[in-house]
Amino acid sequence: MEILTTAEMERADRLAIAAGTPGFALMLSAGQAVAAAAMELVEDGPIVVIAGPGNNGGDGFVAAAELAAHGREVQVILLCERESLQGDGASAARGWKYPVLPFNPQAIGKPALIIDALFGAGLDRAVKGEPFEMIEAINANGAPVLAVDLPSGVNGNTGAVMGTAVRATETVTFFRRKPAHLLLPGRLHCGQVRVADIGIDARVLGEIEPKTFENTPSFWRGSYPVPQTDGHKYSRGHVAVVSGGLAATGAARLSARGALRAGAGLVTLVSPRDALAVNASALIAIMVRPADTAIEFAETLGDTRFNACVVGPGAGVGERTRDFVLTALSAKRAVVLDADALTSFAEAPDRLFGAIKQVQDAKVVLTPHEGEFPRLFSDISNKHSLRSKLERVRDAAARAGAVVLLKGPDTVVASADGRATIAANAPPWLATAGAGDVLSGMIAGLLAQGVGAFEAASIAVWMHGEAAREAGPGLIAEDLPETLPAVTRHLYDEFGVDY
Repeated sequence: MEILTTAEMERADRLAIAAGTPGFALMLSAGQAVAAAAMELVEDGPIVVIAGPGNNGGDGFVAAAELAAHGREVQVILLCERESLQGDGASAARGWKYPVLPFNPQAIGKPALIIDALFGAGLDRAVKGEPFEMIEAINANGAPVLAVDLPSGVNGNTGAVMGTAVRATETVTFFRRKPAHLLLPGRLHCGQVRVADIGIDARVLGEIEPKTFENTPSFWRGSYPVPQTDGHKYSRGHVAVVSGGLAATGAARLSARGALRAGAGLVTLVSPRDALAVNASALIAIMVRPADTAIEFAETLGDTRFNACVVGPGAGVGERTRDFVLTALSAKRAVVLDADALTSFAEAPDRLFGAIKQVQDAKVVLTPHEGEFPRLFSDISNKHSLRSKLERVRDAAARAGAVVLLKGPDTVVASADGRATIAANAPPWLATAGAGDVLSGMIAGLLAQGVGAFEAASIAVWMHGEAAREAGPGLIAEDLPETLPAVTRHLYDEFGVDY
């Protein structure tokens, strides 16, 4: 579940070598893993390996030799002169007892499979010239492509396409995934990703101390709340969700439903009086309480059984929403801020961040999408820069003193201490109106049960994606809370929980 940057992966290699595993042994294992994947992808027919001058190319040479030893028809196209190769790459090339073809797109021909061993994860500059033409030719060829470590042209840390990039059918990476295997657009170029064991002892992770993880149940299993036999609704927390005015009540109701389905014992919708009848008539298990002003909201939170709040969905942009946010923070409740709550501080983000940092051990989650993110973090918001989404969210969390969740098909959750998760399970039909409101409520429902802010946000993101998968194409936001019981049952089965 750990995700390693290219620098961290290089360190893992160095630590393995220092512990007694020769670098060339790691390359042999990597090349053999690529060859095994290639033989699974295509049972027969010619294979072309396109190799670069570095270790990625060395992996390609090993794979070519392994395939040839299994009787497969293989050719190698090399970017540089064979004599110019150095280190382990040169050793791997010596194991290839056949000629290499010149670096010419025409040399690809019509193979059954192309193995892309050109650049790998370490690329940090734009692809130009002959490599650009070769990558374009690979993509135009029509043959399936197996990428070594990462499709050539994709930046391993950011997922950015550096001018052009190979579109792989499958990718074989080594030891652990890199950020680009999960972040867009890189993930779209990888196809199915296999992680191969090449002999690096997992204990090196204790020295590397990675802070980025794939958002899967294996990461947060120990934090997932399971109701106890001797528990009751009050032991599972009480969420307050702030509603907007008469014309904008649906978002808060979606959020409230999400909180209840995520396991909160009780949920109350805090509603303006002009919307009270509408909200009350549309809700059954969720209670309704009037509050037109921040003073009345503070009186509501005077009941200490309210331990989590959602402010923002349909709340309206302006002073009232700002006051409600500051009231929730000053009451020292766990708080989820979304939508209008974020936009209401667009002109004074430091006022919000200051209020968060005044609360000791604050459990606060901000849940912007890409349109809302720059309203609070304008100087770190450029999603088209070489800085990855992961880096932007991590910086934002440190600045805000809160957990920041940047939504999207590659949702990133980061905490102020630098920990981060990347989710890759959201289906495309999750991009629908109101889905984010349900997510905010789910996070609050988990916070109400005592889950930490970082873990609650990560759990909710994963369950949100799985609920959308359970609902299937045609999903609307109202479906999400209703599919959460099935997702919860699947988790119980995976965790071995009796129910």
